[in-house]
Amino acid sequence: MRSVMPTAGREKLMNNAQQSSLWTPAIRSAKRTSCGKVRSINEDRILARPEIGLWAVADGMGGHRAGDYAAQRLVDALDHVTPHASAFTYLNATLETIRGVNAALVDESARNPQRKGMGTTLVALLVYDAHVACIWAGDSRAYRWRDGTLEQLTTDHSLVQALIDHGEIDAHERQRHPQSHVITKAIGVFPDLELDKTFSMILPGDKFLICSDGLSNCIPDEVLADELAVPMEVSLQADALLHTAMETKAADNISFVLLHA
Repeated sequence: MRSVMPTAGREKLMNNAQQSSLWTPAIRSAKRTSCGKVRSINEDRILARPEIGLWAVADGMGGHRAGDYAAQRLVDALDHVTPHASAFTYLNATLETIRGVNAALVDESARNPQRKGMGTTLVALLVYDAHVACIWAGDSRAYRWRDGTLEQLTTDHSLVQALIDHGEIDAHERQRHPQSHVITKAIGVFPDLELDKTFSMILPGDKFLICSDGLSNCIPDEVLADELAVPMEVSLQADALLHTAMETKAADNISFVLLHA
């Protein structure tokens, strides 16, 4: 049975990590992707670079296979981010890489009719010592499971989320809304890109999940929490998550990266 560290012990560990980074998490990760049951083309792209502490999911959009092109361009660029001597320079270098891809995609979309309207969501985790930064644009999500509680770290950049925030619809109407597919921010759509970011500490036993909406739309959060609560090796747990997703309608591409600390 999984044990929970006492509160006092966890606070001491966090203080140590903040002051001297004595504890560095040994992150284990597993990535999975599938076309799902309906689509014949997978426009999702995933990246796992545990050697530098970088994981990402990109969900492409656009006709003429422009979506998978945009997602691939972004992942290829992130695959060339190099290690840095500090968390600050690492984060800034990653942000500059993403902004460079955004500018290139906007330019190509304007010049090439077959690329017009292309773009891609992004959710990425950057780990440095016991610190994690989450970066995102669009409706791809990041979750953290800690001590039996699942928390969504990201907020969807979508029309439906805006309607929920303004109290115009209830959260339970999200999936049934006719414009549930409309996102309000993505890489490659507008020249000016403002990425959302959140920062936190990593504690022993934490699990992180970054995913395209193909996963979050077919597995409710309460089911996701139950799945992640099972003590299981990360690769086996990733297999179990994909199996659960494929037991649903799986109408969209399904992609995710699961991390255990």
